[in-house]
Amino acid sequence: MSKSTVHGRNNSDSDRRKRYEALVDELYQDVFRYAFWLTRNKGIAEDLVQETFLRAWRAFDSLQNQKAAKAWLFTILRRENARLYERYRPELVDIDDVSVAEDDTGEPDHRQKQVELHQAIMRLDKDYRDPLLLQVIGGFSGKEIADILDLNNNTVMTRLFRARSKLKNILVPEDDAEDADNDLTDKITD
Repeated sequence: MSKSTVHGRNNSDSDRRKRYEALVDELYQDVFRYAFWLTRNKGIAEDLVQETFLRAWRAFDSLQNQKAAKAWLFTILRRENARLYERYRPELVDIDDVSVAEDDTGEPDHRQKQVELHQAIMRLDKDYRDPLLLQVIGGFSGKEIADILDLNNNTVMTRLFRARSKLKNILVPEDDAEDADNDLTDKITD
């Protein structure tokens, strides 16, 4: 083996690592935000993101289009989350032994609205919840969501419409439904 061959491999490894590090720098926050929305647990979200980027590194050569990297990472994250719950065995805790710490950040009303919104979104069927989260948290277009979820674009658009309708019905009594259309997008992005 000549020196030029070894040197060429080192350059390609170095280039690969630089491209990967740039990808992580660019998309880490988006991937973490999506993981946190799925889990509502910072520690689990961090573990999912770490495993996602580890799998991404191992399969980095299969990423053919840098513009598709975000969708690719979200797909890996969704699969990792599913794997987590396949092997998850909840630890049973005696409720009398649990104390809940107060979180002093934010206004109580704002925190309560966030909790209610998260609970409402998590009550949606997976078929409606996944496209909605990918659009709102991930910032993906309908076509990108269709590619990630392996669905027809029209199916995704229908599910997004129905998800918002169902969410509005959960969050807002029918008397206040007219004002809800304007406020729903604002609440989700908070």
